[in-house]
Amino acid sequence: MAGKDEELIARARALAPGIKARAAQAEQLRRPHDDSIRELIDAGIIQMLVPRRWGGAEADLATMVEVVEIISGACMSTGWIASFYINHNLYITKMNERVQEEVFGPRGFALLPAANAATMKAKRVDGGWLVSGRAPWGSGIMHADWVLVSGIDEAASRLFLLPAADAKVADVWHFAGMAATGSNDIVLEEVFVPEHRAIEHAEFGQGPTEASLRYDNPLYSIPMLPIAYNTISGVLSGGLRGAYEEFEATVTRRVRNFSGAVVKDQQHFHIMLGEARIATQMASDLARLTVARTTALARKEPFTLEQRLDLKAKVAFLSRLCLDSVNQMMSRAGSSSFHHDRPIQRYWRDLNTLCTHAFWDWDATRELVGRHQLGLEPNHPLA
Repeated sequence: MAGKDEELIARARALAPGIKARAAQAEQLRRPHDDSIRELIDAGIIQMLVPRRWGGAEADLATMVEVVEIISGACMSTGWIASFYINHNLYITKMNERVQEEVFGPRGFALLPAANAATMKAKRVDGGWLVSGRAPWGSGIMHADWVLVSGIDEAASRLFLLPAADAKVADVWHFAGMAATGSNDIVLEEVFVPEHRAIEHAEFGQGPTEASLRYDNPLYSIPMLPIAYNTISGVLSGGLRGAYEEFEATVTRRVRNFSGAVVKDQQHFHIMLGEARIATQMASDLARLTVARTTALARKEPFTLEQRLDLKAKVAFLSRLCLDSVNQMMSRAGSSSFHHDRPIQRYWRDLNTLCTHAFWDWDATRELVGRHQLGLEPNHPLA
């Protein structure tokens, strides 16, 4: 794969101040700010992983993680949705040529939420399926043009692709953390999905498909879960970096009530700031290690269980590191830092919410790795 695309990284840095300035408003809107999404599209960031044959940059995962880290350092919710949109374009390359023509043909990319849990019911009809149900955690639905949902028919679990106009949005996203993602429920009421816009979940999740194997770039044959781990890594490390910058600014200016002690003159706070700085750098390094490991493994065949667990463990540990670190920062930043106009409390809420995600659950991951070491079969579907 080619080296990092420095132009895309520079564009992300140029956009970050504006995204950060809109973070509080986005939280009030309960979805990413329209201007932020538009700017990310205009800068070519959303479409960075789209194949060149469809007009994309076909950038690499190293570029993606740096871009996502920069955006998430400005606003974690915006970084989360941007990362989903960037990486979910890889999903389209796993589907057949007709789907790729429908999605990439008009403008070269998709704004695609993907609800992977099989919560929908599908009924076989002439030429396709009627799909009904409700999918929670619809990250990206508020600006979507296409939607990917998972459902079960009498034969198999499948993923179904449909225009966003065919779906309804249930306004349920009232959350303390990641509040600006707009991750509302996706509702379908007997929506017809033609045959060519469905793919069996087992085939999709393994990575290589008949369609993806037509690309020389092995990026398009990476399995679903490793894609998800790379999607999240930069959001976590970027969010912690944003929190650290606010924490450092707090330590620099803070004067303790009653005693009048200047915090930046106290050895105890020198130690705490140093610890926070080290943790932030380690999180960034671990995010890049996850990407480097995935890139090294990328090829046109499925990943082994050991390779998948290795990536899952790295991201789960990254999540745990970020959670512990931001909680320590917040506990030391002083009571005023809990005011809504202080950005550090937003990073704190966002990281505490995001680190509970099922894909990188710390307890489940530790158990899976331990069982594997003992030669036992996985006991969790997200292995």
